[in-house]
Amino acid sequence: MEPLRVLELYSGIGGMHHALRESCIPAHVVAAIDVNTVANEVYKHNFPHTHLLAKTIEGISLEEFDKLSFNMILMSPPCQPFTRIGLQGDMTDPRTNSFLYLLDILPRLQKLPKYILLENVKGFEVSSTRLAACALTLSLSRGLLIETLEACGFQYQEFLLSPSSLETPEEIDRKRQQDSDLSVQMLKDFLEDDDTDQYLLPPKLLLRYALLLDIVKPTSRRSMCFTKGYGSYIEGTGSVLQTAEDVQIEDIYKSLADLPPDEKIAKLSMLKLRYFTPREIANLQGFPPEFGFPEKTTVKQRYRLLGNSLNVHVVAKLLTVCVNDLEVPLTLDSNSKILS
Repeated sequence: MEPLRVLELYSGIGGMHHALRESCIPAHVVAAIDVNTVANEVYKHNFPHTHLLAKTIEGISLEEFDKLSFNMILMSPPCQPFTRIGLQGDMTDPRTNSFLYLLDILPRLQKLPKYILLENVKGFEVSSTRLAACALTLSLSRGLLIETLEACGFQYQEFLLSPSSLETPEEIDRKRQQDSDLSVQMLKDFLEDDDTDQYLLPPKLLLRYALLLDIVKPTSRRSMCFTKGYGSYIEGTGSVLQTAEDVQIEDIYKSLADLPPDEKIAKLSMLKLRYFTPREIANLQGFPPEFGFPEKTTVKQRYRLLGNSLNVHVVAKLLTVCVNDLEVPLTLDSNSKILS
């Protein structure tokens, strides 16, 4: 087949581009577009020869889109308007403006793309941007997307790829089942061998958040989703790693109740809890070994960028399904960055 001409929107650090490479589909990214200057530096570091436009999508005219002459769109629009921990503003959130602009442009292109793949979070499937042609209980953003695709003559399929809710009473059993599932790789397969002492949790955090930590071991086969707040916030942003594997976590926590603060810290420090490194999170998300950051990108910036990214392996498989099997555009509602 002729190489596809791919337009990568909301390109971030290049997760879609890496997935495209992994899929082995003949393709050329004609342009990548993102307004985030830090993300663009990382993208350029990994794809120095790709035409990268550092501008808003609304700043690109219909004529400019037509000149790019693409037949595939890959995109991961801002997820904040749809996340469960956000305000769920949907179409009233200004961060959906670029996506709404794109939906307005799409039917007016001189030539429609043959394939579209869209990734977003759980919550987009009940958002109004997706919903305008559906029942009002669903999301408007999603409805408008469906309405636009159908008006353009597209066929579509949607995939909600996420584990069971981490808040259900069955969570403990689910974790045990996952840790005994030999088909899932252990976390140790994704860890760095380098010195990671700089990622140890400081004593004040251990004392304050001991009961909120999601603690995993190198032999675990699961982790929480890593969000952009990882390293800055504790609750709900990602798992921490217990590197002292010979220490029983149950024994440590049982002994904490009546201890003074200094002794609690001493006990918790025995677990040697640390954050996952940015490289390890990139490994868990399926980024290839050659993926890297410019030296000037700080650790905090790396966490934020990875927290806004996606699972490369999942998207690569969906691209293969889209092009080789279904030959229809796909939308992906995803917490696919979770190893679960």
